[in-house]
Amino acid sequence: MKISYNWLKQFIKLPNNPEETGHLLTDLGLEVEGIQKFQSIKGGLEGIVTGHVLSCGPHPNADRLQLCKIDTGNGELLQIVCGAPNIAEGQKVPVATIGTTLYDDKGEPWEIKKGKIRGEASEGMVCSESELGLGTSHDGIMVLQDDLQPGMPVAGIFEIENDHVFEIGLTPNRADAMSHWGVARDLKAGYQQQDLSLELITPSVSSFHVDSRSFRIPVHVDDSSLAPRYCGLTISGITVKESPKWLQNRLKAIGINPKNNIVDISNYVMHELGQPLHFFDADKIAGNEIHVKTLPAGTKFTTLDEVERELHEEDLMICDTEKPLALAGIFGGLGSGVTENTTRIFLESAYFNPVSVRKSAKRHGLSTDASFRFERGVDPNITEYAIKRAALLIKEMAGGEITSDIDDLYFRKIEDFQVFLTFEKVNKLIGQNLAEETIKSILASLEIRVNNVTETGMGLTIPSYRVDVQREADVIEEILRVYGYNNIEFGTKFNASVSNSTKFEDYKLQNIISNQLVGQGFYETMANSLTSPAYTKLSEQVKEEYNVDILNPLSQDLSVMRQSLLFSGLEAVSYNLNRKQENLKFFEFGKTYHNFPGSREESKHLSIFVSGGRHRESWNSPASTGNFFFLKAILQQLFERLGITKPGFGEVKSDIFSEGLSINFGKKKLAEFGVVKKAVLKHFDIGQEVLYADLNWDLVLETAKAQKIKFTAIPKFPVVRRDFALLLDNDIKYHQIEEIALQTEKKLLKEVDLFDVYEGKNLPEGKKSYAVSFMFQDEHKTLTDNQVDKVMKKLQQRFEKELQAELR
Repeated sequence: MKISYNWLKQFIKLPNNPEETGHLLTDLGLEVEGIQKFQSIKGGLEGIVTGHVLSCGPHPNADRLQLCKIDTGNGELLQIVCGAPNIAEGQKVPVATIGTTLYDDKGEPWEIKKGKIRGEASEGMVCSESELGLGTSHDGIMVLQDDLQPGMPVAGIFEIENDHVFEIGLTPNRADAMSHWGVARDLKAGYQQQDLSLELITPSVSSFHVDSRSFRIPVHVDDSSLAPRYCGLTISGITVKESPKWLQNRLKAIGINPKNNIVDISNYVMHELGQPLHFFDADKIAGNEIHVKTLPAGTKFTTLDEVERELHEEDLMICDTEKPLALAGIFGGLGSGVTENTTRIFLESAYFNPVSVRKSAKRHGLSTDASFRFERGVDPNITEYAIKRAALLIKEMAGGEITSDIDDLYFRKIEDFQVFLTFEKVNKLIGQNLAEETIKSILASLEIRVNNVTETGMGLTIPSYRVDVQREADVIEEILRVYGYNNIEFGTKFNASVSNSTKFEDYKLQNIISNQLVGQGFYETMANSLTSPAYTKLSEQVKEEYNVDILNPLSQDLSVMRQSLLFSGLEAVSYNLNRKQENLKFFEFGKTYHNFPGSREESKHLSIFVSGGRHRESWNSPASTGNFFFLKAILQQLFERLGITKPGFGEVKSDIFSEGLSINFGKKKLAEFGVVKKAVLKHFDIGQEVLYADLNWDLVLETAKAQKIKFTAIPKFPVVRRDFALLLDNDIKYHQIEEIALQTEKKLLKEVDLFDVYEGKNLPEGKKSYAVSFMFQDEHKTLTDNQVDKVMKKLQQRFEKELQAELR
């Protein structure tokens, strides 16, 4: 949210500079994320001076150019080449001197430099309105008043507004601060704590009166729960034209482009007071009646952006007797807005149900300044005041007369909140004893009324516009932010508690695995648990009926809880690939959510992603791509670190993997990993291979806790290695060889490894060759060749018998 410093000073006479005011706003909870300088004319006309054209003649080498001698008041005449048809001797003109920076239509800077044009020196530039940012005309140079002195800065002639604009990171609960008035109100409370009593200046509406009652548009509200308060008023005889400069500057400072006086007043009052308004062309209201109601589902309505929308039966609409005119509190309709031909308008100022506005805005994918405020809750008691303020501004800038009384339909007054505040709770939550008078002073500065005071506390009335302050804890938070978090003293005593926990606590094992993966070159990611429902179409394992839906989603892309960590991880992969980061290794600890029939479940997972090279290219190490077996090795090391040794592997059938394996321990499936299918990657615009592993972290924790880790001394005796080259059928898997070998010799055989695979020339059809190594070791003595040969013979016999293997 943008707040203008000059605009704030209309409400409160600020004693400090913008930087100090920004610090106070941040201390008050309205965090200032940045302060930008604003000039109504970019560059502030710096370097532009008044020049007196002493002579003006044709350029010797160009028919359309003039060679001018111009006095700029410094005692030297400048020679400037000018192509404007209206330049003439004796004129006073704006001159951009050498080194001056001007700005083009897009706001891009360019510098005036000394140079030659068609062979003649040019020592500056005579400017037009558009080149200075003072107008749109660029047909010729701008001619100034004759009585100006040469050398006089042009900035002193025109009213240039210099301002500072605060970019405030407004939290959703601070609906009261969605305007300059609301921010000024907070500043008043903050300065009062600094013993500065500043007056809050309220824009006066005392001059409001009805000029005639010649044109009234009655208002009918069908459902008062959706529109608890609605005010309407007509003004006739207006002239739609350009707004005055001061109003344009106010809007430009906060990033709003001025359109015309009527639209600009609507925006001005909204950002001034926080009350959105809507103005209708009264002559386009059929039947001269306004009906605030819902319409049947499927009703067509075209909004101002020329998009035809289908209405929901719960959408609150502003209608006439024939058609809808606007989505209440969100967006106007194409056929009812104010144009340059409008002479009569109907003003709307209302308080709409925040939940209703939010649902409709999200349903139609619309987010406007008005909906932003209505969704959070505007002040229901400012509605009439805001319409009077707007009406007076319209009369001032557009003429006309007020031709009806204000129709104010306020069905049931929205009452202030009642809260009882205990002194004990204040001191306990703040951690410091505050004086009773200090608390009262802060509450009064926040317009919180103290009704009664007892020994234990006080009864309070909270203004209805403070929708975020409804509990005792909320009031204490208000006291603390105004008192100042930085003013809370720290005690010298420090209390801490030590809890007994096992080494298998989730966070401990998570840290162990995180450190291991980071050490292997992985980066940890944190993705949003909210995701798009469209991902259910990418895999049958993610079912639409199992989605946990969000009741009030921020957007359609974030409307369900994720059932898998795969898609959020692929979003991160795609994001990095699009930014030329091609070697990626990610992991994430996160939860998945399922709405199963009869129960909702959430479970924790660890996801691992590998794409591209294992490491960056280097002159002393060849480039290697992360492949299926690289990821398998990573997972084996991970399980070994947790004490889960020798897990089993099985085939996995999944529509997200083109090839994959599962990692099992007993009957538990701990993980699945493999190569993600190209069809899934295509959805994320990923063109290179991605490897993905999904570990059920809850099961991994459960399995790790059940393992008993034994420590043994490192053997002192050497290892003996023997190799076999086995000719096997193509359908034989390596794990079959490993299982048979370990079953045959359980004591001396320590490790089995596959170090070469060959298929192709010189082998019988349907055969392949595996080169397998066997590592033997006796922990108590040195092995002899005879002992090893006996074991190798047993292994050969079993391979030949059970796998029909042959030695090559």
